[in-house]
Amino acid sequence: MKARHLVLPLLLITLQASAQNMIKLNLPGVAINTYSIQYERVLTRKFSFALAYRTMPNGKLPLKDKIIDKANITDPDVINTMNNLEMSNTAITPEFRFYLSKRGRGRGFYIAPFYRYSKYTVKNMQFTIEDSPGNERTIGLGGSLTSNTGGLLFGAQWRIAKVVCLDFWFIGPHYGNGNGSIAGTSSIPLSTNEQNDIRDQLDNIDIPLTDKTITVNSSGATMTLKGPWAGIRTGLCLGIRF
Repeated sequence: MKARHLVLPLLLITLQASAQNMIKLNLPGVAINTYSIQYERVLTRKFSFALAYRTMPNGKLPLKDKIIDKANITDPDVINTMNNLEMSNTAITPEFRFYLSKRGRGRGFYIAPFYRYSKYTVKNMQFTIEDSPGNERTIGLGGSLTSNTGGLLFGAQWRIAKVVCLDFWFIGPHYGNGNGSIAGTSSIPLSTNEQNDIRDQLDNIDIPLTDKTITVNSSGATMTLKGPWAGIRTGLCLGIRF
């Protein structure tokens, strides 16, 4: 075989051997208007570093109808609040991966300790308040909550073509703390009855294990939240190696 005939095969082998970078998109999230992109850099045969960014643009509560059905929510005021609620979120997740496979270099089963910073923004959280029988109006609340959590991800990654990879996040439980507040102001002073009404509605919002502080006056209302925060990472990512 002439030397020039070896150039292309050697070039392909070199490119594959040097393909230590991966850019991946989490496919299931797209179905619920959530977009997660991860960059991974192979450091050694066994270790790599990855950084993910997730965003959900402002919009209606995802899977709202299913939540109402599964939670058996029948209160029309609660359903109305969920129908009008708008939310968005972003998250940044760095992680270190340890590959258990002998082949390694971004392939096979792995475990990955990770940290996640998340921010959730809520808008148009509407409450109907009543000053007297037949005299109702609506006040809208909004705000944000941030969380800091740490966890451990279990997954596996395969090279399914020369420059294509598939990354399956089996399960990644994480735990930490979160805090934030939602608030709203009234264009006209709230009466005593209206203040009591909105205070009762905020009191009835059940958030397990969370400290809730409610402040209501003639100008509006504020609910401050602080407590533990937990979640689970799962996903199926399709990416390219380069």
